[in-house]
Amino acid sequence: QVQLVESGGGLVQAGGSLRLSCAASGRTFSSFTMGWFRQAPGKEREFVARISVSGFSTYYTSSVKGRFTISRDNAKNTVYLQMNSLKPEDTAIYYCAADPKGLWSVRAQNYDYWGQGTQVTVSS
Repeated sequence: QVQLVESGGGLVQAGGSLRLSCAASGRTFSSFTMGWFRQAPGKEREFVARISVSGFSTYYTSSVKGRFTISRDNAKNTVYLQMNSLKPEDTAIYYCAADPKGLWSVRAQNYDYWGQGTQVTVSS
């Protein structure tokens, strides 16, 4: 079993930055592909970014490419999402998720473990 706890959300003006963290419990974190998803009010949960076990491979949805950076520190059991040049349309609850099967997927149903989410609000 893996427990994920996100932090770092908040209110920021457009053009600003936030860094989200996701701390994982358990000794198997370093063997999981990790992802970030977000869900805006009235919308479905959408994929944002994912990172491989080693951290060398990453993938982003097109709307955040060049603005967001996903990274991980396996020694600290933590995955990060650095968000720069934030836009009002980035407003959402952000969730981290773990994929123990290594499916390298953008589909939420392929991630087995989820955090409780952290709210990000970008004002215009």
